[in-house]
Amino acid sequence: MKNHRTYFILTLCLIAYVSSATAQTLKEDKKLKAQLQEILNGFNGDAGIYVQNLKTNKYVAINADTVFPTASMVKIPIMIGTFDKIRQGSLQYEQELIYRDSLHYDDGIVGSLRDSAKIPLSHVMMLMCTISDNTGSLWLQALAGGGNRINAILDSLGFVVTRVNSRTPGREAYRSQYGWGQTSPREMAKLLTLLRRGEIISPAYSDRMYRNLGRQFWDSHGLSQIPENVKVATKNGAVNRSRSETVLVHAPGGEYVYSIITKNQKDESWTRTNEGFELLRKVSALLWHYYELKSKWKPVDGYDNF
Repeated sequence: MKNHRTYFILTLCLIAYVSSATAQTLKEDKKLKAQLQEILNGFNGDAGIYVQNLKTNKYVAINADTVFPTASMVKIPIMIGTFDKIRQGSLQYEQELIYRDSLHYDDGIVGSLRDSAKIPLSHVMMLMCTISDNTGSLWLQALAGGGNRINAILDSLGFVVTRVNSRTPGREAYRSQYGWGQTSPREMAKLLTLLRRGEIISPAYSDRMYRNLGRQFWDSHGLSQIPENVKVATKNGAVNRSRSETVLVHAPGGEYVYSIITKNQKDESWTRTNEGFELLRKVSALLWHYYELKSKWKPVDGYDNF
């Protein structure tokens, strides 16, 4: 336990130093802020956005520190908690797990396994990150030591509001308000940026986690507005009254990261035309063309049929 605490204290000091140095050069992009605010005007719900150009350090923050539901974006903290168990040696990335019916939460891929089926931990991780498999995610949350342990890691890394709520003793009231997890657009963007910079656990661990976020199955919203040959790392989420997406884009002109999250949406539909899904696409399209002024790229005709 002493070594565990020492490790996280050292990590926190490093991040505090990096964050301090970065904060000195951050500058608000007022032109982009005005354009994003125009998109948000009239939205039937609450929305928050944080955007940062990682090359110029210009940023936009609109309700960026407001607390929102994570929905499935909570699976990034679950992944970090699991990898920290791997660091400790109590789990192995390729170890064989045995599925039990008692783990069933919904009928995703993991939840459809037969009792006593064997599956590598790395495959459960892939399903959590790629298709957002809920049964697999709750399984990994338990293997990571539960929500309170994951929250302690988040706290040690300097995150103030990003927390796991579901199946986490003492956080029942937060779960009633926000669901499985809670966060803010600024903190979600920071989390993805730290992974990109190799600053969570170690460069090698960060690299593996970051690569896991580069195989997103749910790509019909914000990602549909970015050229298919441009690398992204991302996690999205959706519940009845909330839609969210955090994306780090390896754009030719320089990497940028953004997080957009909604809550209290009036539109609770699950069609492509849901107002929250449309907002994700509008914000992504605006950012791509704002940062890539010379790009003439646009989605192919008929892309919205899928």
